[in-house]
Order: sequence, then structure tokens, then C-alpha cells
Amino acid sequence: MAKTDDRLSYEDAREQLIEVVRTLEAGGTTLAESLSLWERGEELAKVCQDALDGARARLDAVIAQREDQREDQPEDADD
Repeated sequence: MAKTDDRLSYEDAREQLIEVVRTLEAGGTTLAESLSLWERGEELAKVCQDALDGARARLDAVIAQREDQREDQPEDADD
């Protein structure tokens, strides 16, 4: 299988990971096939985790930016 994990979307990696898990849970594979599937599952899980970590970092950045903007706004004076 070609190494294209860094180009997989979160959704694609997640769907592939679900299929790997289903195959492993169903059994009937050789030890070599099971190990290969396990390794692929680990790669896909990393793609998913990296995507989630990236999304979390983006959210944190937006939240921090909004907080900075609130702090920079002058307080309304009651005149």
C-alpha cells in the first residue's frame, strides 16, 4: 500500500480504520495478515490523532485571539 497517510482526510482515515478493526474482529486472517492490519490500523490512528490535534490547536488559537481582542477593547465609560 502506498504511503499516502499524510494526504488522507480525517474522515477517510477514520473509515479505513473502522474497516481494519472490523476485519480484525471478524478473525479468519493469518498471523501475518493480522499483524499487517494492526500496523495499518496504528498508522491510520496516528493520522486521525494528528488531525484532531491540529483541529484542537486551531480552536485554541481562535479562542486565544478572541480573548486578546476582548482585552484590547476599551471599557465602556458611563458618562
